[in-house]
Amino acid sequence: MPNAKIYLAGPDVFWPNAREAGRAKVDLCKRYGCEGLFPLDTELELAGLPPYESGLAIFRANIGLMQRADLVIANMTPFRGPSMDVGTAFELGYMTARGKPVWGYTLDGRLYADRIAADGADTDADGLTIERFDMADNLMMVGAIEDSGGALLTEAAEHSLDTHLSLFEKVLRLIMRRVE
Repeated sequence: MPNAKIYLAGPDVFWPNAREAGRAKVDLCKRYGCEGLFPLDTELELAGLPPYESGLAIFRANIGLMQRADLVIANMTPFRGPSMDVGTAFELGYMTARGKPVWGYTLDGRLYADRIAADGADTDADGLTIERFDMADNLMMVGAIEDSGGALLTEAAEHSLDTHLSLFEKVLRLIMRRVE
């Protein structure tokens, strides 16, 4: 999909090296003839805004980027729990609702259920049922990717910028092969 605008979703914006990570992903997109849209690249004037208003400004800017995008690649590596970042999940849902292809990757090669209860239990510590569908994340996320024509790549690897970029590039190569 040359010349595609790709929204770069994920918790990368919270990393200490967020701008470096975003720039590296944008550069990889450029190498494949696409434009990467990284959330931190928007020009926002947040000085003087209360935190709540700042949050809304960031939300609106990200919606604007997604509206410009042709597809999304999401970093679905678990963030602050056994599943992907909740903001990233929203972004996948938003793009799915717009009929756009959604793609993802995770550096946690385990199944979602095994991240919750590695002992194979049917319920979690609170007695709630664990979904066991042999999927890398919640069935709604995996289903959105599958039905949009995208793919979710998984790899058991350390969480470093280099490993994220390596798997991200594999997703880009797969996207390019599918459109040839």
